[in-house]
Amino acid sequence: MAQYLAFDPHPRTPNPLPPPASCDAQFHVLGSREKYPVRPGAAYEMPSATYEAALRMHRALGIGRGVIVQTTTYGADHSVVLDALAAMGPNYRGCANALVFAEADDAYLARLHDAGIRGARFSFRKELGAVLSDRDYERAIARIRELGWYVKIQPEKDGIVSSVERYEKLTIPVLIDHMARPDPRSGAKDPNLKKMLELLKRGNFWVMLSLGEKTSKAGYPWNDVIPIARAYIEAAPDRCVWASDWPHPVSTVQPPNDADLLELFYRYVPEDAERRKILIDNPAMLFGFE
Repeated sequence: MAQYLAFDPHPRTPNPLPPPASCDAQFHVLGSREKYPVRPGAAYEMPSATYEAALRMHRALGIGRGVIVQTTTYGADHSVVLDALAAMGPNYRGCANALVFAEADDAYLARLHDAGIRGARFSFRKELGAVLSDRDYERAIARIRELGWYVKIQPEKDGIVSSVERYEKLTIPVLIDHMARPDPRSGAKDPNLKKMLELLKRGNFWVMLSLGEKTSKAGYPWNDVIPIARAYIEAAPDRCVWASDWPHPVSTVQPPNDADLLELFYRYVPEDAERRKILIDNPAMLFGFE
């Protein structure tokens, strides 16, 4: 298992604080190997990224809601997310790893739903070892439709275009992570950006404004990703959400302070009303908050 750099353990307070009830649409929680056995072949583990550490980060940032996304580290065993949801309370929701549909029964899926899980994340990245067979994928989509969940897509390293045919015809809600991973150097011609904009026209596709620091090719302060975020916001202001992606898995350089990432979002969205829409209203609709 490769070694990656961990999150900044001293989150600062952003300037300004976000509005109350702002939502972090994706963060992960992990724990000790003794309590939460790591899946064979897992790409990474980070036992210091506990739900207590996530709460400290959210309190420092002024974040009141969040969505815990099951990592590939634990595969179909969602014990860490179930424990975190029980401890963190009603302002938190969960998103399952799609491997659960291949390995668990309906009773387990019902347990996840009752705990507050409202979606499932799919990966087509072979190096993560968490890709469903075609048969299991079709079964998963059918169960998601029955449960009333949303589909979440983790883009490939080079974006969504190499796997988009797997999900672009879905009619249920689909959330694409990490701005679809376009290359800022290609500008408006980037195929991932163009495809994401096309998907946003369909009404059921959403985009997560996250991973700007890794998407950037220019480096800090990541100015080259601002036009990408603005393109999505202008195309579908009601279907954009923001996420920290804490604890920043598989980072080969030191992850930034999470306040820096929230302040990057402020540069995407200078208007207060638009910030409230993306931080509060949109995630409330997608994830089922009050």
